[in-house]
Amino acid sequence: MVTPPTLDEAGGEYSTEPTSRVKVPITDINLKLLRKMNEQSAHRPIPGPTQGLFGKPTGYRIGPGDVLQITVWDHPELAAALGQPAMSNRTDDAAPGFVVDEGGNVQFPYAGTVHVAGDSAEQIRRKIVSRISKVFKNPEVTVRVASFRAQDIYVDGEVGKPGAVQMTDIPMTLTEAIGRAGGFTAAADQSRVTLVRGGNSYPISFSDLVKAGRNPSEIVLKPGDMVRIGSREENGVYVMGEVNKPATIMPMRNGRLSLADALSQAGSLNPGTSNAKQLFVIRDSTGSNPQIYHLDATSPVSMVLANQFELQPKDVVYVDNGALVKFNRVLNLFLPAINAGLTAAIVTK
Repeated sequence: MVTPPTLDEAGGEYSTEPTSRVKVPITDINLKLLRKMNEQSAHRPIPGPTQGLFGKPTGYRIGPGDVLQITVWDHPELAAALGQPAMSNRTDDAAPGFVVDEGGNVQFPYAGTVHVAGDSAEQIRRKIVSRISKVFKNPEVTVRVASFRAQDIYVDGEVGKPGAVQMTDIPMTLTEAIGRAGGFTAAADQSRVTLVRGGNSYPISFSDLVKAGRNPSEIVLKPGDMVRIGSREENGVYVMGEVNKPATIMPMRNGRLSLADALSQAGSLNPGTSNAKQLFVIRDSTGSNPQIYHLDATSPVSMVLANQFELQPKDVVYVDNGALVKFNRVLNLFLPAINAGLTAAIVTK
């Protein structure tokens, strides 16, 4: 049977009597700590798999379902071969033209069956010219895509118009896809973008890319990709204890949230009940490596420190009223490692 952690008489540590110990230090938030965190953040490289997403766009390749407009100049009689009705008002109807069938072929007068899947418009033009030159002398042929229907990507989450986005001859980059899906909504967390490709997920943070000097528009998408934009609500920070408005605080649109911002949105500390010396940040409370940070808010530089201390999703900001028994209960609630019997010796200043 494990006893709950208690503060010893000297005020030096929270301790239990376990069969095994897991130490959870309480780290003071000071200039040295912030300098260390800033250095780690500045030198954090872009993950290798994400690096592989960058590249140069390639030209559009024709695929099944695309509709081609093929014109042979000075031969208007060939226009009748389109075999399509007049333009419809329905947006999902194909434009008049030659539809690429499931086998990747089109039928064109005097050229017969032409395989076009995987070709560019210029390659198809050359094929048509080569075949009909046996009938027409020096034919002038124009080939363009009248309707792009073969390739698309899917954009989900916090964008204006979630759904499928057709790939066209305009290079489909990450920023292009988000823009064509209506752009980020006000609830979007631009640091929580996920690209799913071939069964693999690639986390992307716009703010981290910009900080590293990389342009998100250099990430080139491929047919079948799915892009999901996370919501700020999924990555909130919990502010509780002796504050005027305990609440779940949402990060900024770039995913960042400082301790000062969180306290401000929670109405700041309650002057009548809070002990400003006992402000704690509990991190990774449900994980295997919980951390606790402490800030003395009565310090002259406390607001400077709080403004520079970056919170992470699911952090718990707790302002104590000075009752150690209450803080013990908070630890029992938010550190399952203790409740599960692993127990902890939590060292404090």
